[in-house]
Amino acid sequence: MIAHLGEFLAVSAVVIITPGPDTVLTVRNSLAGGRGAGMCTGAGVWAGQVIWALLTAAGMAALLAASRPAFDALRIVGAVYLIFLGLRSAFAAARRRPAGNGPEGPRPGRLLPATAFGQGMLSNLGNPKMPAFFASLLPQFAGPGGARTAATLALGLAFSAMTLAWLAGYAAVAARAGHFLREPRNQRVLRGICGMALVGLGTWLATEAG
Repeated sequence: MIAHLGEFLAVSAVVIITPGPDTVLTVRNSLAGGRGAGMCTGAGVWAGQVIWALLTAAGMAALLAASRPAFDALRIVGAVYLIFLGLRSAFAAARRRPAGNGPEGPRPGRLLPATAFGQGMLSNLGNPKMPAFFASLLPQFAGPGGARTAATLALGLAFSAMTLAWLAGYAAVAARAGHFLREPRNQRVLRGICGMALVGLGTWLATEAG
């Protein structure tokens, strides 16, 4: 039985609205590929969190969080991936002709939905904070009893759904901003800022001692 559901939702909301790599990546992809790309990125993040929820319910996320070598390996892989995406975005923004739709249709480099989805999922799965967070938070609200595993999974799925809804809002706002700022130079600046933010987050993740 789930205990203190209201408190869980409040804590989850605070965590979700705090900007992080998933948020920056969603904004970056929304600017690069429009609302659809941002939505697909958010869906990828959601899929990653669902996987973490399943692993947490099975007790595997706690084992990963408690294993220093595994935690560090995941941290480094996740950091490298964020830096790669950030540098790629920054270099693309530096080009005079950004990716997008031209008179002949999509130009090379257009962000495809499947690519955006994969980036969102890999970004979330490569974040070592997720297993540590899920393993420490969800059991506190799952309650005692034989239904503890099911309650843990339900809480993880609820958190994932809230994240998807929040990122969908970000995607809509970022896409509208990109549409409003039609000047290619302004769009390149925004994409470059998002790219460097990803590089900064990846560097922080790689050098974090926790």
